[in-house]
Amino acid sequence: MIVRRVLSAGLLAALATASVSACGAQSSEQPAGQAAAPAVASAPAAAATGPAASDAAPPVAITDPWVKTTKKGMSAAFGTLVNNTDSDITVVSGTSPLSPKIELHEVIDSKGKMIMRPKEGGFVIPARSTHQLQPGGDHIMLMGVTEEVKPGAQIPFTLTLKGGETLEFTAVGKDFAGGKEDYQPGKDMDKDKDHG
Repeated sequence: MIVRRVLSAGLLAALATASVSACGAQSSEQPAGQAAAPAVASAPAAAATGPAASDAAPPVAITDPWVKTTKKGMSAAFGTLVNNTDSDITVVSGTSPLSPKIELHEVIDSKGKMIMRPKEGGFVIPARSTHQLQPGGDHIMLMGVTEEVKPGAQIPFTLTLKGGETLEFTAVGKDFAGGKEDYQPGKDMDKDKDHG
């Protein structure tokens, strides 16, 4: 009986070691899978070389992405763009199945009126820093929204970076009435006049 217990304990130890090894192999592969997940940029194949590449933070990401709810017309997407590299990164365009036309917009003061307009040159995310997309500031403008955006809706986006890399993410639909922004055609942010 003593021999049988020793063998059983030895067998259990071997199985536990195999299980731990398998878990260790899975966790070392997981960061590579995370790089392809939404909310991080796809990097050129040349950039993802060496064993440390899968452990590194993605070059660019977005945190807390959301879209203002709307029944039709226009809306906007927001969040915080994060640059994990030592160089500035520029977002130059965007796409989403929700809208046939997307522009990168800014809000500026023009002769005492706050107006929205396309942001020339795109959004620059400084090296090792962030760029805020927020109501009343820079945002992703969706024009000709093809379906109603309800609270909790999951809206896919792809942003294109200067150099051709992309950032794919899913934004959540949220009600927002603050700041009196009206992302509808022909609306002035202050007095519901012309959209700039």
